[in-house]
Amino acid sequence: MATLHIEKLGGLANYGGARSRLKSQGQLDMKELTAKEQKEVDSLFERQGDLEPGEGADGFRFRISRTTETGTETIEAPEASVPAAIASCVKDEII
Repeated sequence: MATLHIEKLGGLANYGGARSRLKSQGQLDMKELTAKEQKEVDSLFERQGDLEPGEGADGFRFRISRTTETGTETIEAPEASVPAAIASCVKDEII
């Protein structure tokens, strides 16, 4: 099973931006997700080029990386496309 590394980006405070003093990130093992949530994650990676950018300039998006035996894959998805279990694992910190 894969390990997910999640970063929350954007928003009014520009989380994760080059000059941002805010970072929001988390980590989750795919085994902790339900079968439905695992399918949703797999679907995000399968349709990565077809994902909509998100809502407005202040919308959030998530950068999700998964590490498997074959390497690491990374996508960016709008907040509305990300399962709640994944979005809720990120924690905010001031850097």
